[in-house]
This record gives sequence, structure tokens and C-alpha cells, in this order.
Amino acid sequence: MTLRKLFFLLSGVLLGTGLLAQDRAIEFEQLTLDNGLDVILHQDKTTPIVAIAVMYHVGSKNENPDRTGFAHFFEHLLFEGSENIERGQFDKYIQDAGGTLNAYTTSDVTCYFEILPSNQLELGMWLESERMLHAKVEDKGIETQREVVKEEMRQRYDNRPYGTFRMEALKRAFKKHPYQWPTIGSMDHLNAATEADYVNFYKDFYVPNNAVLVIAGDFETKQAKKWVNQYFGTIPAKKGSFYRPEIKEPALNGEVRDTVYDQIQLPAVIHAYRIPSITEDDAYAIQMLNRLLSEGESSRMRRALVDEQEKALAVYNFADGTEDPGLSMTFAIASAGTDAKALEEAMDAETAKVREELISEQEYQKLQNQIEASFFTDNASMFGIANSLATYHTIYDDANLINTELEKYKAVTREDLQRVAKKYLVPGNRVALYYLPKPAQP
Repeated sequence: MTLRKLFFLLSGVLLGTGLLAQDRAIEFEQLTLDNGLDVILHQDKTTPIVAIAVMYHVGSKNENPDRTGFAHFFEHLLFEGSENIERGQFDKYIQDAGGTLNAYTTSDVTCYFEILPSNQLELGMWLESERMLHAKVEDKGIETQREVVKEEMRQRYDNRPYGTFRMEALKRAFKKHPYQWPTIGSMDHLNAATEADYVNFYKDFYVPNNAVLVIAGDFETKQAKKWVNQYFGTIPAKKGSFYRPEIKEPALNGEVRDTVYDQIQLPAVIHAYRIPSITEDDAYAIQMLNRLLSEGESSRMRRALVDEQEKALAVYNFADGTEDPGLSMTFAIASAGTDAKALEEAMDAETAKVREELISEQEYQKLQNQIEASFFTDNASMFGIANSLATYHTIYDDANLINTELEKYKAVTREDLQRVAKKYLVPGNRVALYYLPKPAQP
């Protein structure tokens, strides 16, 4: 059996044992280096796997409005290599060691991670220290990744039916806050940027005092701390503050309604409601409402609009878990013969029910069970635990939420769900978009 096959086999074992481990608290240790790098260590010697996550507190909201897309662009660019890693070799180091790696960007954070056999922990730490200190931010890599991002834009947005719905909703829901643009940003901005623009962004945000390093899995604590200091301890901190936009978006003060014509066959309706920050208590009730209404096969809108009334082919929900107030979006595609108005009326009827009536005890208990199962699944692997610890630390400044957040969901009552629905899921607090086929455009 190859090392790579062994790694994936062990990953499967880890997933299974992780669920059992959730019956007890997830223990971890926190420390901060002299340069400001926060470090979280979670030791679990169940299987010989280790996950490394480095989360930087930078997302699309930290961008210059004339240079959007930088945070997402760096997610790609920082796999190009470094002063000590040849271009294209970053992935190869991990693959040859039997591991896997990836990254993601949101409006608020950028996270890079590796999952490795535990005897390769030092390799992962070296690679991440190179990314933090010696990344290649130069024209050759920039031009290469520009083309990669352009292709992603074409595939995910421009050439995909309904692909621009999120962009269209964001720019109508926000007029001042940086959440008005998507993480992929503007291709024109990326094309217009110079090498100096990219270098400055790297120096501004990819520094130890804007990051948290999480190591979860099978390691010896004393040795791990030694490597943390060896590879990260001498990286200079940034002097001065970080750009954190303190922009309070004004209330919508009435429904924003518009029509978008696209290369589609069937109409669609998008409702984007303004919701509070994920750090506020109401966020827990909102997450539960989203699940109740339009997440999953048994959700109310799916059952009513797709199965019973046959007015929709599909209903989806996209709830932003953002550091600042964001959006909860419901997206429904009409079935053949159903127009947008009829579909919207059916959607509104389901939303009105949660404002006007308490949900049943049975439905409430089902919601609680779903939340609990989802919480355990999210933390059923070493990467899941590492990612949760990094997120709770960065966004909430409380890594121990990994052990206590479930209680916040359990504290939400049926009355809370109705109260929050009355406060946020109302027409005057939303953007309503009709997506119609281009042949129907006047």
C-alpha cells in the first residue's frame, strides 16, 4: 500500500472516530509568539494524521474599492512558490508526502491548510512559514494566476446560468460596505493592478500578527512548539494597524426590487434579506430559520414549492456567516409554466407562516437535531476541528466556542424564531430580484 493510499484510508478512520470524540470537550492549548502570531494546538493521537491551518484575517472586505479581488487572487498566487520553493513545487511537496492541501477565501478571512501523515508535520510548517515570509509576488506568477482567475470567473459566473445572481443581489443590498462586491472581485481591477499593488497587499496582511496557526492531530506538543518557534518565531510583525472597514451600512428602508435578464430558460426569484453579524445572538435563530425554510430536501419551501405545488424545480438557501451584517438569500427556479410572480407569491406565503405562527414542537426538535448533527459533522475530522478553532478565534475571539456554541443554538426558543422572522424576514428588509430569460427582455 502506498503512503498516499494509507493517508486516505486513515482519513476515513479519523472521520468515523471524530464523531464519537464529540461526546467530550475538544481540548486545546493557546499561545502567542513575540511577533503576534496566535497558535492553537489540539492534540489527538487517535490516528497518525495532522492538520495544519493558517487563517489570515483578510478577506474581500479589506480591499481597496478600486482593487477588488485581491484577497481571492492571493489564495491562488501564494501556491506559486517562494524564495526557497520553486514555482509549481508547493503542491508537489505535499503530494509526495502523502497529503493534501487547499485554501479558501471569504469576505472576512483567507485560510490555507494541509492534511498530512503526522511524521510530515515539520514539512507543513516549513511550507506555511515560506508562504508567510518569502512568497513570490512577482509579474510571472501574477500573470499566470490572472488567467486562472479569469477562467474561474467565466466558469462560475459569466457562462453559468443564474451565475451572477449573488453579484446582482450584493450590489443592490450594499451601497457603502465592501460586502457590495463578491470575493472574486473585478477582472478590470486585477488587470489594472501593478506588481507594486500586489506586493503592498502581501506586506499589509500576510504577517504573523494578522494570522492564527492551528495544528490538530497526532503530534508531540513539545516538538510542535519547538517547530512553531523555529519556523515562525523570527518572521517580523507588521508595525501599525490593519485596514478593518468600520462602515455601517444604512437600513434599506424599503424593498429594493429589480429584474435581471440572463441566458436562461426558466425564471428564478431571489430574496436577499439583510441579517446581523454572525457574532450577534440573533444569528443563531436566523441560521435555524434558514434551515427550516429552504435548506435540505425536507425544508418547508422545498416541500411546499417543489413537492406539493410543483411551482419550483429547486429552492436553495445561501446564508452569509459574516463578521459584519450580511445577507440571507433564498433562490428558487420556477418550474415550466410558472411565472416569477406566482413563484414569489408561494415563497412569500411560506415566509409569512414563520412570522405569524409558532413552529410546532416536533419541527423545533427536528431543527435542533439537525443543528446538532451538523455541528458534530463539521468537527468530525482533524481539518474540521482546525478550521473551527481558527474561525472561532479570528471572528469571535473565542476559540472555546467549539465547545460551547451548540448550547447557544439549544437556547433558541420557538418564540425566538418567530421574533427574528418578524424582525428580519420582511419585504422592507430585502432585495427582490426576478431573473428572466433574455428573450423576454423589453
